[in-house]
Amino acid sequence: MSPIVIFVMQIAILAYALVGGVFLAFSDFIMRSLGRTGGDGGVEAMQVINREVFRWAFMTLFLGLAPVSLAGVIFGFLNLATPGGALMALAGLSYLVGCFGVTIVFNVPMNEALGRMDVGSAATRAYWTGTYLPRWTFWNTVRTVACAASALLLLFGLTSMAQAPVA
Repeated sequence: MSPIVIFVMQIAILAYALVGGVFLAFSDFIMRSLGRTGGDGGVEAMQVINREVFRWAFMTLFLGLAPVSLAGVIFGFLNLATPGGALMALAGLSYLVGCFGVTIVFNVPMNEALGRMDVGSAATRAYWTGTYLPRWTFWNTVRTVACAASALLLLFGLTSMAQAPVA
């Protein structure tokens, strides 16, 4: 296996773990804390977070992992006969479907809806407590698990390939 491929896979493992760590923080305590703020503080804070998330560091990792994951899926499928090929393909699929896809289909639409709402309105509070907090957190937890699975699958896949005897 090419040293460049190995290096890219090692960086991807780290990136999967970093993105998953951000999501874990939200599912573990940030959303719960925002839900317990008095008045409209949680809504306002989340609106600000949803605007600030577009800074370069997180978005570079999050968006950059999509083409890297697709390349991993292709590489894995092309190497199904080798140890670790299927694990690499599954790592990429886990990220593409469970993290990137879930973000686009579930979390982003909820973020956009919350962003258009008036912080102080009763309708916003009802959406925040009845819909946004439980659903957004659920789907965020799915993203967390998908990122962790991607990191582990790629780690095990890379390890399997590295330990395989050279033909």
